[in-house]
Amino acid sequence: NFCNEKLQQFFNHHMFVLEQEEYMKEGIDWAMVDFGMDLQNCIDMFERPMGVLSILEEESLFPKATDKTFEEKLKANHLGKSPTFQKPKPGGPDKDAHFAVVHYAGTVNYNLTSWLEKNKDPLNDSVVEIMKTSSNATLPIVFKDLAGHSQEESEPGKKKKGGGKTVSSFYKEQL
Repeated sequence: NFCNEKLQQFFNHHMFVLEQEEYMKEGIDWAMVDFGMDLQNCIDMFERPMGVLSILEEESLFPKATDKTFEEKLKANHLGKSPTFQKPKPGGPDKDAHFAVVHYAGTVNYNLTSWLEKNKDPLNDSVVEIMKTSSNATLPIVFKDLAGHSQEESEPGKKKKGGGKTVSSFYKEQL
């Protein structure tokens, strides 16, 4: 959903803002229209320091963190402070939701159970190696900089390390 938010913001900016500016440059008789589609608040809530992704990253690396401490930290930093971060609606479709995010396409409830564990889930070295040597031209590019996942880098008899990357940090780096 975060990726979709960024793509929608990019699309809106190019289709509505830049096009209108082009009309003005070309002298086309045009009254600027505010389409009210600024998604930056939601994007910032995810990306900024102490945003959802950085809190997920921090809590994932803290050994005593739990789903509850993650939830509490999110709410302490965003509930009532970020307009796009809300309590889930009582009686909504997801009875176990911990929070809701107002996205461009609508409000989505999130259940954060096991997010920390899933975020620590390392990619299997064999899978990464297959992706790095794939005949598909895109896959080796996407996986080339994945630290600690190269057979030629490892010394014989030494166990390879994953470089401490979490799923969220790898995703954010790619995005």
